[in-house]
Amino acid sequence: MMRRPLPLVACLALVTSLSFSAAAQEPAQPAQPEAQEEAAAPSAVAGDAGRGRQLAYTCQGCHGITGYKNAYPSFKVPKIGGQSAEYLSQALHEYRDGKRRHPTMRAQAQSFSEQEIADLAAFLSTLK
Repeated sequence: MMRRPLPLVACLALVTSLSFSAAAQEPAQPAQPEAQEEAAAPSAVAGDAGRGRQLAYTCQGCHGITGYKNAYPSFKVPKIGGQSAEYLSQALHEYRDGKRRHPTMRAQAQSFSEQEIADLAAFLSTLK
């Protein structure tokens, strides 16, 4: 029996619910200076390509189709497979922080934690 992939909305809902449920289970602790420094340095997080492969499922909907263009506004979707992990991480951070403008990418990037961005970058950088 072939397993049917989840639609984008279901994947986003799953990722969002997992993030919120994990945060709800952890007791709140006051911020420590070391934790703030780590959060400020996104490159300090080591990526897991195996985990990134699972997260990249939603990326394939646009970035996995040769010559794909978004309908509105019309943007040619760039190739992300094989880009350097540093570039991919920086791009996702810039979308998340609003420095790059694209509503779909901003929404995607805002749903990712630092670890998830590192995982995605680690996986996507291994593709040809």
